[in-house]
Amino acid sequence: MYVVILKAIVLTFFLGFCYGGKSEDLRKQEKWFLNSLGLSSRPKPSDNLAVPSLLWKMFKTKTSSKPSLEAENDSCRISEFDVRGNIVRFIQDQGRVISGSSRQCSTCVEKHIYFNVSVLEEVEKLTLAQLEIKFNQNLRRFSINPPIFIISLYKVQKTALKGMSRKSNRKLLLSQTFQLVPGSITLDLTAVAEAWRKPDKNYGLVLAIHPSDPRNDIGHNFIGTLPQFYTSLIVVSLNPHQCRSRIKRSAYYLPVTPSNICKPRRLYIDFKDVGWQDWIIAPQGYMANYCHGECPFPLSESLNGTNHAILQTLLHSFDPNGTPQPCCVPIKLSPISMLYYDNNDNVVLRHYEDMIVDECGCR
Repeated sequence: MYVVILKAIVLTFFLGFCYGGKSEDLRKQEKWFLNSLGLSSRPKPSDNLAVPSLLWKMFKTKTSSKPSLEAENDSCRISEFDVRGNIVRFIQDQGRVISGSSRQCSTCVEKHIYFNVSVLEEVEKLTLAQLEIKFNQNLRRFSINPPIFIISLYKVQKTALKGMSRKSNRKLLLSQTFQLVPGSITLDLTAVAEAWRKPDKNYGLVLAIHPSDPRNDIGHNFIGTLPQFYTSLIVVSLNPHQCRSRIKRSAYYLPVTPSNICKPRRLYIDFKDVGWQDWIIAPQGYMANYCHGECPFPLSESLNGTNHAILQTLLHSFDPNGTPQPCCVPIKLSPISMLYYDNNDNVVLRHYEDMIVDECGCR
């Protein structure tokens, strides 16, 4: 039912723009389509937002490469992380640096990390949440003898009251050493992020980085030694309503031949034409197609008619005014992958069903 409604919304919405539907109806159809993407309204992304290279790579892989047999049978698997899912979000960190130096931690840098995971819809199953800590690429000064640091990650249990010790409201999740080399550190936060889906349970994390030996030169000048770092959260989730097994469609050309018989017609959707180019990153448009044409008696096998449609065309041939012809409708559709900004400036990669008309039939 969901995909049938979605199919009608998408095609009617875009065709309404092409052929001039009522503005109020178009606004409603736009809202329905945005809601199906998990959006409350048309996003208005901030300026100069970068698109993570990982999501670009995943998008290009999904749209250009030939899938394996396993991928064909299970379209809702994210091979890059080896988990099930059809939605990948790059969630922005809304936290801040707590201190550069304090009584409890004179040679450490602490940062409060906060990710709004409530953007996931209730129907979605969270399958992976991965924290990435990425350091500034300018690490040439450490190329000969990279320093060793200790990274500690704490879960904030509750809001700290005035006069309360910071440690009293923190729970240590992990502590490990790492060498400061180009690249990033990734940590699995799937269980923690699942609890964060309820905003009143999410007080964020505290990330503390300090030298392994505070007595050496790096320890004495730790604040100036540690390069700038950034934190982000990659979240993979599965919407079961947008997931099905299939054999991947082969790209084919729809011939532009005059005919009044039911068949797919070429329709290219340019997101710029509907004013969505500012929040849809890729693709800029796609060949959606649509169904149009008559279903005459007798129905040929190529018109993919049901038994009911065959009988209806027979009755129509006897009584054209009393019985209408069957309708020319999509009977086979295929998905596309979309890369876009959501209402919170997060970048989302979504596998979206029923977006391209492949075959039409009389029903």
